[in-house]
Amino acid sequence: MKTEKELDEAILNITLKINSEYPELSKYLTEMPVTIPDIKNPEMNVKALQEYYDSLESMVKKYSTNHTD
Repeated sequence: MKTEKELDEAILNITLKINSEYPELSKYLTEMPVTIPDIKNPEMNVKALQEYYDSLESMVKKYSTNHTD
């Protein structure tokens, strides 16, 4: 399992990729339901970050397969 820091970096990288390669998807970034629980259990934060990253990755994969140049 990735650490919180690794997931933060992965989320940043995929967000930068979306902004540079698929700017038309940028509008969906603010609409994505992501909540980082305000709890003491860091495992839950990692889980929430992983789910958010997975949703971003899925969005990019689906879009890129349907919208080729």
